[in-house]
Amino acid sequence: MKRINITEKAAQNHEELWPGYQSKAGQTDPELIEVFDNFAFDEILSHDNMKTKTRVLMIMASTIGSNALTEFKMMVNAALNVGATPVEVKEIVYQAVPYVGISRVIDFLYTANEILKERGIELPVENQSTTTPETRVAKGLAKQKEIFGEMIDKMYESSPKDLLHIQHYLSANCFGDYVTRNSLDVKTREMVTLSFLIALGGTESQIKGHIRGNANLGNDRQTLINLMTQLLPYVGYPRTLNAISCLNEVIPE
Repeated sequence: MKRINITEKAAQNHEELWPGYQSKAGQTDPELIEVFDNFAFDEILSHDNMKTKTRVLMIMASTIGSNALTEFKMMVNAALNVGATPVEVKEIVYQAVPYVGISRVIDFLYTANEILKERGIELPVENQSTTTPETRVAKGLAKQKEIFGEMIDKMYESSPKDLLHIQHYLSANCFGDYVTRNSLDVKTREMVTLSFLIALGGTESQIKGHIRGNANLGNDRQTLINLMTQLLPYVGYPRTLNAISCLNEVIPE
């Protein structure tokens, strides 16, 4: 059997996420794992100093957008191993619903719950909602304006009357029900959303909008380059290059 030649740094970074884990693919496909691990856990991680927990949570979010359940399991365990809380994990899964859709997210929710139960974590986790049926519209609209500014008023003003309900849904549901929740701050949530969108593909219009939102919140060009770089091994070059094109259009060098 071919011996996998993993760099010391790649081995250390892998061990930090999954202590003692023995890869099945390393036994059946050692050449692939050698190339991937040295790239993802050494070369890519050498690009920037994104905090480990943040990086893992963003990759975890991208696995939902990619519909990659096996890798999601790995990243949930990695996130918990490096200090993410069960609530933070669940909040990313919850936030995927308005962006990815419940049809896809439900399997990820059940899988996350299984992992948490295996770790002895009692469910449900603590309630993180900050709105009521009476306040969700106003709080959601306020959160939209915090992220996107006057663009939100323009979207309402320019919407055809027969589509105005979609703008209301965005305010009340997407932002009021989800983005206003506790445990993840708004800057982190915007990076999570961007991770979903990059992984989904075909969402360039929304990627541009959320690049603007990230920038408005202080996630600058370099922060977003770092994010796209860290997602690259998991979402592939085409989606990464499309996201970079959007970045260059919205926030030129």
